[in-house]
Amino acid sequence: MSDAVLAAAVSNAGGLGVIAAGNAPADYVSEQVKKAKTLTDKPFGVNIMLLSPHAGAVAEAVAEEAVAVVTTGAGNPQSYMKLWTDANIKVIPVVASTALAKMAQRSGAAAVVAEGGESGGHIGELTTMTLVPQICDAVDIPVVAAGGIGDGRGVAAAFMLGAAGVQVGTRFLVARECGVHQNYKDKVLAARDIGTISTGKRLGHPVRSLKTPFSRDLFAKEYDSSVSNEELEALGVGALKLAAVDGDMEKGCFLAGQIAGMIQKEQTAGDIIEDMMREAEAILKGAPVWVK
Repeated sequence: MSDAVLAAAVSNAGGLGVIAAGNAPADYVSEQVKKAKTLTDKPFGVNIMLLSPHAGAVAEAVAEEAVAVVTTGAGNPQSYMKLWTDANIKVIPVVASTALAKMAQRSGAAAVVAEGGESGGHIGELTTMTLVPQICDAVDIPVVAAGGIGDGRGVAAAFMLGAAGVQVGTRFLVARECGVHQNYKDKVLAARDIGTISTGKRLGHPVRSLKTPFSRDLFAKEYDSSVSNEELEALGVGALKLAAVDGDMEKGCFLAGQIAGMIQKEQTAGDIIEDMMREAEAILKGAPVWVK
């Protein structure tokens, strides 16, 4: 959902913009990388979903393009690590357990993203509050906190848990530079605190999205023994595209994290980053009041 325009805007504003490869083919990813290079002279990355049927080709494409950073999700990137490190790419896998974090470190990862189950998209079992400090204790490489972080309070909390940085996704869905359908943005802005649901646990790869007719139906079918795993998998094919591109409110899958209920307005990527960092700085400067 994050393309070259949004990734470049985030990088230009002082963050590390990331192009989301998702289920896209390699030629699309290469095109987006080339476009981002025309929009920013700052480092940016590509996120590769390892469950994608195009993951192998995309892995080779980002190596050829020599992107600065690759983040990975929904799988183990070990088989691609040498390809990327040989291309001087910093690899930062998304992990949901200390075991995966240790494996990533042994494989040569530059850092890991400790992603709690509050996040949108593919999720693990542990919450950000419990996962981040345990991974910080388990590895010697930097840890980036993710999941449920959408304002300066979340940023400050992540630093206090030991993280070296944060990854933010859901809030940038409503960035003006984000190219998702306006219906998607409106769904995020209208979300309540209990507005998300996780589906797919039965299949071994749970996903968090906004509550919609599609996600509620998928959740119900997950507990219907007459629906096979193959049928359940097939129901989700193309659902994200229907949400992000077509804005289909009935059949689309609107991935978003639990932080959606706190997002109130559209902003530029630069304003989002500036607001979050200003809030975090004010909170951290006030922290000594709690130490007697």
